[in-house]
Amino acid sequence: MLIEVVDVTAVPGLHTNCYLVADEETRQAVVIDPGGSPEAVVARIQALRLVVRWILNTHGHFDHIAGNGGVQSAVGADIAAHRASEPLYRARGGAGFFGIFLPAPAMPTHWLEDGDEIHFGNEVLTVLHTPGHTPGCVTFWSQRHSVAFDGDLLFRAGVGRTDLPGGDFEQLLESIRSRILTLPDETVIYPGHGPETTVGEERRHNPFLQDSTRNWWV
Repeated sequence: MLIEVVDVTAVPGLHTNCYLVADEETRQAVVIDPGGSPEAVVARIQALRLVVRWILNTHGHFDHIAGNGGVQSAVGADIAAHRASEPLYRARGGAGFFGIFLPAPAMPTHWLEDGDEIHFGNEVLTVLHTPGHTPGCVTFWSQRHSVAFDGDLLFRAGVGRTDLPGGDFEQLLESIRSRILTLPDETVIYPGHGPETTVGEERRHNPFLQDSTRNWWV
């Protein structure tokens, strides 16, 4: 599996990790969270000679979906997100919460559910519904390669914010407990912002997961 990160910006100063994930044999690929800078994303797709089958969104915040339309126009792929994200797309990804005006994003052409599988070439990503940051947050997990793309759920030494409409801190922690910490420790987490980490690293050292009364790691 080929994994490449493209640093994209929906607005100046707000950086999001956009991931190009490809089957190295067939060059079929998915784009995860093109939150801006569609020209840069398309340039890397072309440089790597990828055939994009899907544009996948981990959730509907504007800094993860703002580049959907530009990338879709260039590569012709379908857009997929969890069904519970639809209100955020209708609200332009929540950009108005920050006083930011952005054009209406390209809407998903397919709505995802927990357990769905995304196939591209010889690769497959399983959809894990992981709400909390927003109701429609999902993680895209490759069991074969022990990697997970979790958007704004779990970061290195941090977790996603839950103070925006639809956020729920206890639900976010439950998603981490039941869907992420149950994965093998060597699973690499590719988050929506910042550097990659592993399940084991966060289990042992993430300060948000160290409340011993929850007993999560038993």
